[in-house]
Amino acid sequence: MNNSILSIQPLSFPWQTSDPFLFCAFHHDNYPKGNGQMGPRAPLSGRNLGSDFAGKDGWSMYHGQTVPGFPAHPHRGFETVTIAEKGLVDHSDSLGAAGRFGNGDVQWMTAGKGVQHAEMFPLLNETEENPLVLFQIWLNLPKANKMVEPHFAMLWHEDIPVFTHTDEQGNATKVNVINGKVGNSTSPSPAPDSWAANSENEVAIWTMVLSPNAEWQLPTASAGVNRSLYFYAGEDMEIDGSTVKKGNVIKVDATKATALKNGNGESRLLMLQGKPIGEPVAQYGPFVMNDNAEIQQAMNEYQKTQFGGWPWSKHDHTHDKAKGRFALHADGRKEVK
Repeated sequence: MNNSILSIQPLSFPWQTSDPFLFCAFHHDNYPKGNGQMGPRAPLSGRNLGSDFAGKDGWSMYHGQTVPGFPAHPHRGFETVTIAEKGLVDHSDSLGAAGRFGNGDVQWMTAGKGVQHAEMFPLLNETEENPLVLFQIWLNLPKANKMVEPHFAMLWHEDIPVFTHTDEQGNATKVNVINGKVGNSTSPSPAPDSWAANSENEVAIWTMVLSPNAEWQLPTASAGVNRSLYFYAGEDMEIDGSTVKKGNVIKVDATKATALKNGNGESRLLMLQGKPIGEPVAQYGPFVMNDNAEIQQAMNEYQKTQFGGWPWSKHDHTHDKAKGRFALHADGRKEVK
């Protein structure tokens, strides 16, 4: 092809990614009103509670049994970047860190040598529905950093820059710069041991909103950088002259400027970009290492140590209903929004 498009593929679950990313789990749940206990005001009969991914009635409980979400589970060897575009997430982990975030906030967690965490979705609104739109991106760590100390950070939506381009017809494209740089908009610093911490790796995580008929040209990046566009909401758009429907991942040549021309409705995309780490990947569930011997070691250590144990009263721990957005770090430092 003469344009920048390398491939167009339908999105699977989880979304397929390229090195340095491992995958992206996308959750879009139209949760009903809350029941006063942070769960759904709806019958749970007919659901496979504890492993409900069916999307019955437009939402899932996932591994939650009373509150939807993901009770305590371990990770090692990579990072999670959780973008809570809409709705709330209650975080708790084995380091004693905790937080409630959402509606544009991002949590960046380096699992490193091992951590347990829980991610529950409290349904606090009891008079209206509680929609959730969430991405969890798994970003790999190079071998040199796989056993670093775990790290937890919040990127509050107030601190995430928004780049806006207005085309000749007055139509706007807005880019939330979660990581990387667009024009004069530079993201907050990522986790210190992340592959993204070195700007030479050109890691970019952007969410983009294109108003109807908006036109914008993606800036270029270096040769060898992997770049993928995830078209997850809207109707259709043109990418370098090719009509693309929503529900597709479009891999593009980052060295070529990519022209986006939106259709008649608002469209939303996620862009993931970065230089590949280029190392072997051995994965077993929540553990991502370089070979099977390291995976076995991770499993053995988790069985023996539980990566520090679980300091909370329940594995599906949630925070008080009255709490707003906050973060409590393992060293006792607090952030309140």
